[in-house]
Amino acid sequence: MKIKQHTIRKPVTLSGVGLHRGVMCNMTFQPAKPNHGIKFQRIDIEGQPTVDADVDYVVDLSRGTTLEQNGARVNTVEHVLAALVGLEIDNVLIQLDGPEPPIMDGSSILFIEALKEAELEEQNALRNFFEVPEGVFYREPARQVEIAALPLNDYRVTVMVDYNSPVLGSQHASLNKLADFEAEIAHSRTFCFLHELEMLHKQGLVRGGDLNNAIVVVDRKIEKGELDEIAKLFNKPTVEVRKEGILNNVELRYNNEPARHKLLDLVGDLALVGRPIKAQILAARPGHAANVAFAKKLKRVMNDFSKNNNIPPYDPKLPPVLDINHISKMLPHRYPFQLVDKIFHLDETTVAGVKNVTINEPFFQGHFPGNPVMPAVLQIEAMAQTGGILVLNTVPDPENYWTYFLGIDNARFRKMVVPGDTLIFKCELLAPIKRGIAKMKGYAFVGDTLVSEAELSASIVRKDS
Repeated sequence: MKIKQHTIRKPVTLSGVGLHRGVMCNMTFQPAKPNHGIKFQRIDIEGQPTVDADVDYVVDLSRGTTLEQNGARVNTVEHVLAALVGLEIDNVLIQLDGPEPPIMDGSSILFIEALKEAELEEQNALRNFFEVPEGVFYREPARQVEIAALPLNDYRVTVMVDYNSPVLGSQHASLNKLADFEAEIAHSRTFCFLHELEMLHKQGLVRGGDLNNAIVVVDRKIEKGELDEIAKLFNKPTVEVRKEGILNNVELRYNNEPARHKLLDLVGDLALVGRPIKAQILAARPGHAANVAFAKKLKRVMNDFSKNNNIPPYDPKLPPVLDINHISKMLPHRYPFQLVDKIFHLDETTVAGVKNVTINEPFFQGHFPGNPVMPAVLQIEAMAQTGGILVLNTVPDPENYWTYFLGIDNARFRKMVVPGDTLIFKCELLAPIKRGIAKMKGYAFVGDTLVSEAELSASIVRKDS
């Protein structure tokens, strides 16, 4: 899985009708900044409101997943979201001039191809994975639905479907790694049973459905007169049924294409958790309602597990955003006053860095012999140096600027820091930088414990001024 966040280099547009509303829509993927996430924007509505791809905004599950926020609704988002997950794209704005993304061929592959044409771009921020800490389970006994997420340092999905149908029978599909999504899953198309078509049309759905963008499974004997009615329904001169039970002689792309599409839908729906997931997902007879209910449960677990969500996630195995050599080029501090070892997160408003505290620090010679404790003032200094990286990141040539510490407010020291501790610093802007003055809130953690915090003010000044 990709370590850093990704967006696309340039906009790309697709056009077509939506599956259920049947309305023509132009959809444009726009690049977005780190930590923007996935958002939809209805540019055909006054004010051009945005809708976050978040499970909390799901409002309808009638044969697809529908989001609503800020007075805007977007229908059938799962195929688009699955494509973004499959390519591990974290940040994108999806602009639509209609209520529903184009259905295209009923799969995710045309979205994949368009996004690859726009070119993926790595961003200078680490991905904020949610690693499932323990088994999470969801069941619907009446429909024999079961979904589970088990701890795993990767993302794998296995789906089983069983429709009690002589045509489909029991099918399984697996995604062993996200790199396989394009080749193994993205081509699989949406499907429904013939007996569902009339009901769906009565509900005002599948208005954009076509035998070129959906698989229709025929699991009963059908008379020619009914075939003629179906042909009228889809504006076709004639329709036929293959001996395998697929309407209009459609060739399946895989023997288990329905199971693969159910896996595709599950991947798309679970994107609504809001963070890339590391887990083994096992699902029996999933559908949109169950997928979304499970995504809500996963999000609750994620939020409960991250009660102190102010702590930036730090994995020492991952490469830093800025190593000590890069930090030394940006900051003027040198031994014994260089107090930041690496930066592991950096965007326009937030920075996170590390200070490894060892007994070899020169200040431990006098603070205190026999009971070494890191001076609180040096914790603030290290915090300020971390914040200095954030401020310098706002100019294109940081080597030509100085940062000066202007003030400290509301400083609190909550626990002693001793040799062997790894200090995690986080600084975030409290307001946009104006006239070279930055105001930040800084935190220092050891493990999951807040050890110090303060509000910091700093000035950024050009060296030749």
